[in-house]
Amino acid sequence: MLTQWVSLLAFATQAISVPTIAAKGSKLFLDNGEQFFVKGIAYQRTEDDPLATPEQCKLDASLMQTLGTNSIRVYHVDPDADHDGCMQAFADAGIYAWIDLDTFDTYVYSAPEGRWTEEQYTKFSKVMDAFHSYDNVAGFFVANELLNAGTDSVGAPYVKAAGVDMKNYRDSQGYREIPIGYSAADIADLRPNLQNYMACGDSFSDTLDFFSLNAYEWCGDSSYEESGYSQLDKNATGYPIPIFFSETGCNVVEPRTFGDQAAILGEDMSDLWSGAIIYEWIQETNDYGLISYGPPAATDAPAASNVVNGFTRAGTPTPVSPDFENLSSAWASVTPSSVSKNAFTPSVTQPLSCPEYTENLWMVSSDAPLPTVGKGLAQGSSDGSSSAKSTTSSGGSASGASATSTGTVSTGSGQASGTSSGSPSSNMSGSSASSTASSSAGGSDNSNDSDASNTAAGSDSSEAQSSSAADASSSAGAESGATLNSQLSYTSIAGVMAGLALVLAL
Repeated sequence: MLTQWVSLLAFATQAISVPTIAAKGSKLFLDNGEQFFVKGIAYQRTEDDPLATPEQCKLDASLMQTLGTNSIRVYHVDPDADHDGCMQAFADAGIYAWIDLDTFDTYVYSAPEGRWTEEQYTKFSKVMDAFHSYDNVAGFFVANELLNAGTDSVGAPYVKAAGVDMKNYRDSQGYREIPIGYSAADIADLRPNLQNYMACGDSFSDTLDFFSLNAYEWCGDSSYEESGYSQLDKNATGYPIPIFFSETGCNVVEPRTFGDQAAILGEDMSDLWSGAIIYEWIQETNDYGLISYGPPAATDAPAASNVVNGFTRAGTPTPVSPDFENLSSAWASVTPSSVSKNAFTPSVTQPLSCPEYTENLWMVSSDAPLPTVGKGLAQGSSDGSSSAKSTTSSGGSASGASATSTGTVSTGSGQASGTSSGSPSSNMSGSSASSTASSSAGGSDNSNDSDASNTAAGSDSSEAQSSSAADASSSAGAESGATLNSQLSYTSIAGVMAGLALVLAL
């Protein structure tokens, strides 16, 4: 009888988890040794945190699982919210989360000045503290599409400094090595230098852990050559860190057939690229949605109705046809050629050389120092608390260091000044800027780029008000059943012992 009670108590304290993800050389791997390719969806139902409504997450994760999704990208979160229910729901479905660390008031770069301050550092750290202990956090973005022209390159050192500071903070807290990177706009005259800059330095402690691209070049019945993907692939040759598409899914030609997935995940590109994230989950005015929560509604509907800007933001997700089915077929029809972690030996073992200053194209000197602010902060700012409740790891959160800092970076003919005064516009999109970026050739590395326009998606959720999606709390205890790439882990030995003590007392 006692043995049966102990067995039941032990089972009740088990929780479903997934293998963690880490970078090795130019590839991503699960901790079970399998190579990981991103099959993701941009998931930002509202401007507010979409990972704080567990019942809604369960509905969405269940449908995503039928699609073949293994990743979501979330652009803005509230580090003070409870994310346990949503993160468990996505873990149960075998889905990983790529989390942006910045918020509407912490953008690293606001043209024409660079900006990376102690206040931003503290806020970024707080988001990391809230999510680091979830096994299905795949990576963190320090910024999204902040640099959109060659002259914007003066802001690149601030973006990179944010990434390096966050890597140092992660390591100082003893967190697992969750990859940290940048999501770039696909700007032809900026891309090659920016891509190389994020992976250059004296050692890999000076680089980001991955680089990703928001690209909308492949529209309709295009091809590897016609779309310009062949040039993107060429530019990724010899790249020392993982690279993948953080947004894709052009809708200039409808319906979307997602033909680029066969190239990205197939023999054309899978040797160099680690997959793609499709823009986006919810149907909005921009017509990029894979699902809807109901027909368009009145734009002046009360907030309690879950309607913002004429679109319902919560409820039962219904596939948008035929796009949903087309993506499902595209992913199901291709299997990337992979290698095990133990069998993989990186061909490039050193960071790249930093690009040289070129007027109006790359305005950063190759030896320009990074305007990091984290030295001393990472070691002395932890208060020992963590808002995430997972027991797989522990760590502290940054204290409220509020001193501002101003940095300068040598840019060849001038300086990019970094200041903490003011905040970027609070109504900027949570995802891509709603603009059309021309992919005209520029620079020696991309002279063969496609001349097709790259239509950036744009997010209607940038002006969204608070959504009142279901606030039901997640149920206590673990859900049973195996999930994709899942494994059981004990989460509370203390719970077992307490239950055993109760049995013995009886």
